Amino acid sequence: MVLLLQVLVSGVLLGGLYALMALGLALVWGVLNIVNLSHGALIMLGAYATWFLYTGAHIDPFAALPIAAASLFALGYIIQRGILNLVIRGPMFNTLLITFGIEVILTYLAQLWFSADFRTINPSYAGSNHALGGLTVPYVQALAFAIDSVLTTAMWMFLLRTRTGRGIRAASQNLVAARLYGVDPKRIYALTFGLGAALAGVAGGLYGTVSQINPYIGGPLTAKSFVIAIIGGLDNPLGVIAGGLFLGVVESLTALYVGPTYRDVASFGMLVLILIARPGGLLGRTA
Repeated sequence: MVLLLQVLVSGVLLGGLYALMALGLALVWGVLNIVNLSHGALIMLGAYATWFLYTGAHIDPFAALPIAAASLFALGYIIQRGILNLVIRGPMFNTLLITFGIEVILTYLAQLWFSADFRTINPSYAGSNHALGGLTVPYVQALAFAIDSVLTTAMWMFLLRTRTGRGIRAASQNLVAARLYGVDPKRIYALTFGLGAALAGVAGGLYGTVSQINPYIGGPLTAKSFVIAIIGGLDNPLGVIAGGLFLGVVESLTALYVGPTYRDVASFGMLVLILIARPGGLLGRTA
C-alpha cells in the first residue's frame, strides 16, 4: 500500500509538470488554431536557458525561471509576428510545416550551441526529500508542482479577469465579434503565442530540474503536450490541468505494474480511448 501511495504521489507531481507543458500548446491551439509543432523545442530552450543561467551566472534555477520566461516570450512574440502571422489565414497544413521547420531549426541551433551531450541542473538541494506519513516527497519536485499550480491558476485568472485575457478568449470564440469590440487580432495573436512560449520556457526550466536535457527532447515533449491538450480539452485550462494529472498518474502506475518502457504506450493508448469515449476531452467541449 505504501508503494502504491508513493507511486500516486510521484504521478501527481509529474502530472503537474505535464499540465504546465501542455497549457502553452493548448492556449496557442485554442486561440490561433495552430498546432505548434515547435512547442517542445521552446520547452527545450527554456531548459537550456535555465541551465545556462545556473551554470554560467550561478543563478538558482527557480530564480532563473522569470528570466527564461521573459526570453521565451520575446522569442515567441517575434516568431508569431514575423513568421506565423504571414500564414495565419492559410491552410493548417502550412502552419504545421512552418512550425515543424522552426522546431528543426531550433533543435539544430541548440545542438550547435550546447552540443548533444546530456545536461543536468543540480542545485545543492536537488537530493533533499521530505518524509510525510511514510512517503518520500522530493523538495525539487514539490516546489516544481507548487510553481505549476500557481502559474496555471494565474493564467486561468488572467484569461477570466483581465481585459487582455477577455480579448484572447473573444478572439478564440468569435473573431468577427471580437474585431467589432476593438480587439486587434495581430496583437492578440502575437501576445498569445508569446504567452504560450513563456509557459513553455518555465516548463522547460522545471523539467531540467527533474530530468536530463539535450537538444532532442523537444519532439517527445511536443507529443506529450499534444496528448494532454486533447485529453483535457482545448477550451478549458482546468481540463488541461486534469489531463496532465491524469496522464502523470497513469504513466506512474504503468511503470509500476507493467514496466517503464510502456509509459508512452499507456499515454497514447489513453488518448485513443478518450477520443472514442469522450471526443471533447475530460472537461472540454471540443478537440
